[in-house]
Amino acid sequence: MEPEKGDPKIKVRRADVAQAARDVGIVPGDTVMFHSSLSSMGTVVGGANTVIDGFLEAVGPEGTVAVPTLWWHQTDPPLRMADWDPDTSPSYPGLITETFRRRPDSVRSNNPTHSISAIGARAVELTRDHGKAGLRVCIFGDRAFARESPWERLYRWNAAYCFIGVDFTVNTMSHYIETRIVEAALRKAPRTVRDDLIAQIQRMDKAGVWPWYDRPAMCDLLAERGLVRFGKIGSATLRCIRARDMVDKTRAILRARPEQWFRPDMLAWLAVAQGKEAGE
Repeated sequence: MEPEKGDPKIKVRRADVAQAARDVGIVPGDTVMFHSSLSSMGTVVGGANTVIDGFLEAVGPEGTVAVPTLWWHQTDPPLRMADWDPDTSPSYPGLITETFRRRPDSVRSNNPTHSISAIGARAVELTRDHGKAGLRVCIFGDRAFARESPWERLYRWNAAYCFIGVDFTVNTMSHYIETRIVEAALRKAPRTVRDDLIAQIQRMDKAGVWPWYDRPAMCDLLAERGLVRFGKIGSATLRCIRARDMVDKTRAILRARPEQWFRPDMLAWLAVAQGKEAGE
């Protein structure tokens, strides 16, 4: 899905953002993560900082707000991981994330592919030690969604996970879910095949298997179950789901009907991990 087209006749102010956040269940003291399209909202008076400040108002001084400040992406010529610097490397997923990263009250986690930046009472706690421990096999590197990472904390803290003018197509938490699926399969796999299974995983520089699934379709299904709350910020649709609901329900849905969601090569990989013959 492309970002929604905003109506420039609609003006959005800080109070509008804060009220919209409250309307989808965000309360003082919350941790909030959001994906966004600034243009989808209409005319935002004050620009990106208005959106950031609106969410900070909604969570209050006890709360924390975060955005994805991803740096590594496919470019020509390609980016070099050696050039990553958490203090200076720009964020590519939109103007709000880059504005957020550059604010003096913002703290960024140290990961070239899946860093987040946070502001608020638990910002340091949320972003610290990204990938220091609990590594998980992952297409984006084993530190990206490790047990010691902001993504794990968003899950454990049951953060409010929001989308402004965009849908689950841009849901970075889906990669955390995928990584957890691979981790669980490897943990249960016979030791005799585990190394071979790891070798088959897709990496950024190597083709392979990975549990990709249809994220917008999953959003629709979670919404049908009443887990996604909807609102508006200006002309943009605001979606909000709690992180534990997103992760736990998605994993349960994928486990129940993997043939509906995964590619044949992933299904075959899972069969071997379960100690079955391919096609069994």
